[in-house]
Amino acid sequence: MKVLVCIKSVPAVAGRITLTPDGRAIDTKHLGFAIGPHEECAVEEAVRIVEAQTGSSVVLTLGPAAAEEQLRDAMAVGIDRAILLETDGREFDPIATSSAIVAAIRSQEAANGPFDLILFGNEAADTGDFQVGIRVAVALDRPVVTGIKSLAVRDGSAFARREATGGGWETYEVRLPAVVSVKEGLNLPRYPSVPGRLRARRKEIERVEPAWSQ
Repeated sequence: MKVLVCIKSVPAVAGRITLTPDGRAIDTKHLGFAIGPHEECAVEEAVRIVEAQTGSSVVLTLGPAAAEEQLRDAMAVGIDRAILLETDGREFDPIATSSAIVAAIRSQEAANGPFDLILFGNEAADTGDFQVGIRVAVALDRPVVTGIKSLAVRDGSAFARREATGGGWETYEVRLPAVVSVKEGLNLPRYPSVPGRLRARRKEIERVEPAWSQ
């Protein structure tokens, strides 16, 4: 089982949020950064799947060099390796972000074989964008399920459940390889141990310069 988790480095929710002078963006000068809560659950789920079924896990993010810290946070809880699509400060919208991620996935799969499962957080914690996982799935021609609060993988399929409007649950079965976006509450993410953090510090991070597209 090969699992890829795509995460985003977002302002830490414990910090004081202020806006830029034009009121159009978050002023990040005095903020720490973290993995978004939906994506923390995606990371935890990837670790659990590989622990249960053996295989390998990869974490990927698109962002500046400082986003390396969130990749190391993911490796500290058990993700095997990390890829940073290192940007030069330009803002990537959902279309550009998904294009860069698709290019990276195709390159990785050409070299190492296909990912069985690609996990995303359901939406970005800072901007609320939710398109990226869907766009990646469409570009790769893979089934996608969103808003998932329960996930099981067996017999070449993913069995996913999400809460339905008005109560109850919707259940989906999709054949692998597939893309799934998950919501906070899917699981209880573990805290990284001190040995885990030390191991993560020693691991190499693969760096790729993504193409910027409008």
